[in-house]
Amino acid sequence: MSFGTIFIIIVAAVVLFQLRSVLGRRTGSERPPYDPYTRREPGKVEGTTAQGNVVTLPNRRANDVSEAPAEPYASIDAVVPPSDPANAELRRIKDADTGFDAKQFLDGVKIAYEMIVTAFAAGDRKSLKSLLSQEAYQGFEGAIGDREKRSETMKSIFVGIDDATIVSAFVREREALITVRIVSQLISSVTAPNGEIVDGDPEAVVEVRDVWTFARDIRSRDPNWKLVETEAENG
Repeated sequence: MSFGTIFIIIVAAVVLFQLRSVLGRRTGSERPPYDPYTRREPGKVEGTTAQGNVVTLPNRRANDVSEAPAEPYASIDAVVPPSDPANAELRRIKDADTGFDAKQFLDGVKIAYEMIVTAFAAGDRKSLKSLLSQEAYQGFEGAIGDREKRSETMKSIFVGIDDATIVSAFVREREALITVRIVSQLISSVTAPNGEIVDGDPEAVVEVRDVWTFARDIRSRDPNWKLVETEAENG
């Protein structure tokens, strides 16, 4: 081995020793490991205060205090008492479709009710078709057709809904059905071609009690419920 080679090895050993002596030291001012989940306040450099003092970064687990999971049937119990048989059926729907929310369902029923009543009075078949099952649509369409044959005009003013209550629920294979009792206030009348009022009163607000059943395929990605059956509540 030549003298030149020995000299290079000695120099390299000295350099490595010096680097190790520097890199291996802790000064007490090293930055802590970077935590991508730590929230940073705007205008501050992570790990320091505005005065430049080192602070302890918050621990992600300490910050993210997991709340106790919400009662999965809370929305059902809020609208139907647990003692009611319909409550158990609604829970079955919830088990099959975790996205089901009873309170949101009732809110949707109220909106759909107004839309259907208004569309029926106006003879708006397109709107009805999107809100009703095929069988229910045929019944509504038939009534509209009969009215048109007689050249009668129906006027309906929706005043509001006093109450909407789930009275029963049922799961049949892939289909969930929920029946709702709806108490509404309407102004409705039917006028003959000669101007004679043949049904209702164009100036009177009348309480209407309906029992409507809505259905949905609980395995479908379509979240919409459709009206499948209607009947007037006696009394």
